[in-house]
Amino acid sequence: MSKEFREFLRKVGSGTHTSKSLTRQEAETATIMMLQGVATPAQIGAFMIAHRIKRPTSDEIAGMLDAYKVLGAKVAPLASEKQVLVIGSPYDGRSKTAPVSPATAIVLAAAGIPVLMHGGDRMPTKEGLPFIEIWQALGINLPDLTIAQVHHSLEAHNFGFVYLPKHFPLAQSIVPYREQIGKRPPFATLELMWSPYQGRQLIVSGFVHPPTEINIREAFAKHGITEFATVKGLEGSVDLPRSRTAIIGVNHGDLFERLTLSAREYGFSSEDIAIADASGLAVKITAALKAEPSEYLNSLLWNCGFYLWLYGLDHEIADAIAHAQEIISSGAAMQKLQDLRKHDRLYLV
Repeated sequence: MSKEFREFLRKVGSGTHTSKSLTRQEAETATIMMLQGVATPAQIGAFMIAHRIKRPTSDEIAGMLDAYKVLGAKVAPLASEKQVLVIGSPYDGRSKTAPVSPATAIVLAAAGIPVLMHGGDRMPTKEGLPFIEIWQALGINLPDLTIAQVHHSLEAHNFGFVYLPKHFPLAQSIVPYREQIGKRPPFATLELMWSPYQGRQLIVSGFVHPPTEINIREAFAKHGITEFATVKGLEGSVDLPRSRTAIIGVNHGDLFERLTLSAREYGFSSEDIAIADASGLAVKITAALKAEPSEYLNSLLWNCGFYLWLYGLDHEIADAIAHAQEIISSGAAMQKLQDLRKHDRLYLV
C-alpha cells in the first residue's frame, strides 16, 4: 500500500463537509501513481469514485493532464509545421447516433488539414461503438501501427490515430476500473482534452455538461493552450447535431467566442442519423464519400463545413459547406480513403 497515495485519498474522500481538493502538483502525482500501479487497486477504485462524487476542479484536471503529458504517447511535430486538428471525443463511444467524425476526418484530410484522433476499444460503462471499429470496417487496421507510423501517416496523408492499448498502455490499464465502479471516472474528462501531438495544434473537445466545459477551458488556460474549441455535440462527441442548436466555444489567443449554430439555417433538416453497427456505418460513409445523396451525407457536409471554417480554410460556413461538397464530388475524399487503405497495408505486409 502507498502511504503517500493514502493521504491523497483521505483528502478527496473525507465527505461533503471535510473533503478538500488536490493541488495541481498533487493531482499530477496521484495520477502518475495510479497509471504506474504504485497505488493499490483498492486505492485506485476508491479514489476514482470519491473524486467523481466530489467533482474535480480545474486545478486537479490540469494536474491530471500534466501526468498524461509526461507518460502518454507522443506524436512528433510535422516537418511542415502545419496546425494539426486534434479531435477529443468520449472513448466509450456512441449508442444512439451515428458517428460522423471518421468521415469528417477523411474529407478534412483531403482538404489538406492534418487530423489526429485518439481512442480505444469498447469501454465501460457505456460500451458504445468506438471509432477504431469504424476504421477497421472501412479497411484500415490502425491498431497495428507504431507511434512512428502514426506520425508518418499524419505527415503523408493528413491523418493519424493514437490507439490507447498500443500507444498508451498505462492509461489502458486503468480502464477495467470503470466497469468495477460502474461510473465514468474523472479520467473521462482527460479523453476530451488530452493531445498526443507535440507541435502546433487546434484541439476540439466534446462535452455534455456545462461544468465540464468550464473545467476544460480553465485547465487549458493553466496549460497555456490558447487554440481550442469546445463542442456540445452528439453524445458528448465533436459531431455537430442537426436536431438541436449546436453550442460551441472557439478560443483563439486571448479571445473566447460563443457560437450557436442551427443546421436548418444552412438548408439541412433537423434529423440526426441513428446508430448502426460498424459495417453498416462503413457502407454509409463510403456512399457519402462517393457523393451518393443521403441524410448521412447531409450530416457530413454540415460537420465538414463547420470544421473547414473553424480551421480557417473558408471565411463563411456556407462557403465551407460548398467547399466540402466540391471535395466529395471531385472524388478527392474517396481517393483519400483509398490512400489510407494503401498506406496501412504497406506496414502490414
